[in-house]
Parts: sequence; C-alpha cells; structure tokens
Amino acid sequence: MKNIKLLTLIVLALTLAACGKATATPEATQIPIVVADDTIIAEGRVEPIQYAEIAFNTSGAISEVLVKEGQSVKKGEPLIRLGDESDTNYAAAQVELVSAQKAWDDLLNARGADFAQAAIDLKDAQEANEKADQYLVYLQNDKKIPQTQARRVLVNTPFGYQYEIKTKSFKGPAPEDWIVEAKNDLALKTAELEKAQLVYDRLKDGPDSDQLPLLEARLNAAKAGVAVFSVIAPFDGVVAEMNAKTGSSINAGEIAVTIADISKWTVITTDVTEIDVVKLQEGQPVTIKLDAIPDTVLKGEIISIGQSYTENQGDIVYEVAILLTDQDPAMRWGMTAVVTFK
Repeated sequence: MKNIKLLTLIVLALTLAACGKATATPEATQIPIVVADDTIIAEGRVEPIQYAEIAFNTSGAISEVLVKEGQSVKKGEPLIRLGDESDTNYAAAQVELVSAQKAWDDLLNARGADFAQAAIDLKDAQEANEKADQYLVYLQNDKKIPQTQARRVLVNTPFGYQYEIKTKSFKGPAPEDWIVEAKNDLALKTAELEKAQLVYDRLKDGPDSDQLPLLEARLNAAKAGVAVFSVIAPFDGVVAEMNAKTGSSINAGEIAVTIADISKWTVITTDVTEIDVVKLQEGQPVTIKLDAIPDTVLKGEIISIGQSYTENQGDIVYEVAILLTDQDPAMRWGMTAVVTFK
C-alpha cells in the first residue's frame, strides 16, 4: 500500500512538473521594408564644351605651321598656311588679289570721297542686316542655344541667412524676349540699309557706275581665293591636335587641325534607355566619376536630352549631355565617365 501511494505521488509530481513548463512562443520574424532604388547610372565620354575639326578647301604643300599642340589661340588667329611663292596656284591668287584691290581703289578714288564712303557704308549696312537676319533665324529655329540663368538663393552664412546669386549654364530654345529684341534689331538694320542704299543710288550715277558691282565681285572672289590657303581659329581655345607639318602635303578635306574650347567640360552619354530617359530633366544635378580618377567625385547638371534615338544592343537609347560644374586638372578629352542621376 505504501508502494502504491509512493508511485502515485511520483506520477503526480511528474504531471505537475510537465504542466508547469511554459510553452515558449516563438518571436514573430520582422520582414524588412524594401525601398525601391531609382538611381540611374550611365556611361559617357568627357568632351570640351565645343570643338572644331578644320580642313583646307584645296590641296597643296604646308608652308607654315604657326601653332603647336596644347597652345592657346584666339578667334581669327592664323594657324596654318598652305603654299608659298613657288606654288603657282598660291602666287596666282596673291597676284589676283593685289590686282582686284587696285582696280577697286582706283575706281573709288576716281569717283570722289563721298561716293567712296557711300559704297563702304552700303556694304557695312548689308553685312549688318544679313547678320541680324541670320541671328533671328538662329534664335527662332535652334533648340540648343547656350544661355545663363541667374537666381537668388537664401543660404545660411556665419552672419545669418543671406541671399547669394547662383548662375547656371544650359542649352534650350531662345527666350521670347531675345526673339523680340532680335526682330527689333533686324528692323533697325533694315532701315539703316535702306538709307545707305538711297545715298549710294544718289551718288552712283556716272560713267563708271556699271563697273562698281563687277569690281566688288572680283575683289570678294580674290579675297576668297587667298583665304583657302590659310586656316584660322574659329573661336578661342587650344590646339587639341595638329595633323599638319611644314613641308608636307595635304589634300582638300583632310583634317589639318582640331581646336577645342576646354574652358568648360561636358560628358556625353549614349546608353540612357527609354525607360530611364523619361525620369530625367534639364537642370537636374548629377555626380560623375572618371575611370582614370576614381577617387574624385565631380558635380554637374543636365543641359540637354536628345530627342532622337539610336539602338544599342537591342535597346532604344538617348544621348544626354551633362555640363560639369567641377573640374580636375587631370581631366582629358575622351576619358570614360560614370554618371549617376538621382
């Protein structure tokens, strides 16, 4: 009987011990929130803000190379000359220019100072009117006109909040006030041309009046004939590449020299897909890393987004141009750049 009671107590104790153990409730697993990354990364090449590959319009021997690679040049500065006195084509062009200039001068001198000035004024007015007309057409039709925009930005300084002027450069259609101003300027130049024409017509009557336009056309043709033997800088910049050497020959259309304006740099991308390009806009800030300078992060902003497309390995891609607002002295034309659009 005692054994039965002892066994009963043991069973009861085991039962209570089992019931006394709390069943552990596993903690709920938290699922992390995934935030979509809308960063767009593209590859591009570093390019100067503008450059020009210049060729001769005629063939011949290089007589002078006046600049060298890396040299700074100014707009209108002569760079290379073709031909010399032993070159019959060059010599003939020089002789014709001298002869045409003398014939023109002789005619003007024979007709008096007033008529000479009237002819000069008319020519100047014609050139000014043509430039004004070309500039208006440019503003009305070009969609990538360089512009600078200034705005006041409130910034926190050691002296408290102050306004600072921030400027940015971009390309786009001309503002309407630019076009209105260009129209007004063209109207003014047209009026001045009409006035110059009236003065010229009043003074031109004479025995040699029919010779003037012929001699003017001859003189202009002679100047053009000499100009083909020289290459001049189209804008301020540096000589990026020189393919001409004194004494060597060159063919018409062959690139003689490349001039680049490296006062500012751009990055041109060509692999932004149609899915990503709709997320971009002009003026949008970007960051740039160059493969050659991996530890340097440069800033920039979008200045233009291509309207036409190309195909790249089956993808529809668009060109996006970025203006670098930072520079590094080690930067070179053609360096590979990785652009990050936020």
